[in-house]
Parts: sequence; structure tokens; C-alpha cells
Amino acid sequence: MNKKHIITIAGRLGSGKSSTANKIAEKLDYHRFSSGDFMRSIAEKHTVTLQELSEMAERDPSIDHEIDGEVKNAGEKDNLVIDSRLAFHWIPESFKVYLYLRPEIAADRILLDAQDNPNRYAEGYASLTKESVTESITTRLESEKKRYKALYNIDHTNPENFDLIIDTEKNNLDEVVEIILEKYQSWLQE
Repeated sequence: MNKKHIITIAGRLGSGKSSTANKIAEKLDYHRFSSGDFMRSIAEKHTVTLQELSEMAERDPSIDHEIDGEVKNAGEKDNLVIDSRLAFHWIPESFKVYLYLRPEIAADRILLDAQDNPNRYAEGYASLTKESVTESITTRLESEKKRYKALYNIDHTNPENFDLIIDTEKNNLDEVVEIILEKYQSWLQE
């Protein structure tokens, strides 16, 4: 397989995909693409929250197809870091990373991030409480698993899909970035 100079980062909500991807892109001087940002723009266009967009996508596959098309287009480039649930699938020649985090810890991080990040309000939490955010995380994950299984017959949480899995509860952002960079360099030389 021809390896691309692309790192795809998937993972649980709140696991640090965006922060990790931003830092890695900066360190490598790579381009950056976020399917989450693209999804937020679609939600804004429809004047709905991300939670509502996920529910719409369960009934309308064109939403996922539009997002996936953008990921595939981004994957045509080189020297790229992508945070996306399915980029590992669409760009199999990439170095595929999965960030894991328990929903309860993710909820704490999302609540902390919501203090400074207005994008968190667009995600459609019933309220910004730990219980509400944890429930929303679980609901979105189940919606994604259901949609991706029906559309593409894949489980985007299956560890076998990835070259590297990191528990971001046990490693801080700088440690996660260093682990990925080290493993990526090894992978490129294999």
C-alpha cells in the first residue's frame, strides 16, 4: 500500500480530536481539515443543532454523503491532518488514529470547553449539565454507529480500523501529540 502523508484522527466526542489535530498540523506544518467544522456549517445552513442534524441524517443519507464527499476531496491532498469519524475509511493510505475517552470524562471536558467555545452551544445539548452532555454524547455515538453501519457497513469505533489507539484520559494533549508524532514517523518508515 502506498502511504500518504496524511494523519486521520477519529474518536469519541470530547476526546480531543480537534485540539490534537490542530497541534499536530502545526508541528508538522501540514494542512488541516475538520469534518466537524464542515458539519457545523451544514447545521448552520439548516439552522439546526448538531444533535438535530444527526437525527436528520438518520432519515436523509445525503447529509452523510455530503460530509464524506468533503473528506474524500480533502484526502486528495498530501501533508494533511484530518479529524473526522470516517476519514480512516475514505483514506486507507493514511496513518489512522483513534482517541478514546469515557463519556463521563468527555462531558466534563465539553463543559469546561463550553465556557470559551461558542461552537459547543451549537451541538444541541438540552442543557449544559454533566448528565445532559453525557446523554447527548451517547445518543450521537449510537446515531453515528447506526448510520455508518447502514450506509457503509462499518463500525467506526472498532479498534481494528486504526494504526494507533490512545486513551486521552491517561495522556494529556502534549503527550498524545508526541505519541502520535513518534508512531507516525515509525509508520512512514515501515
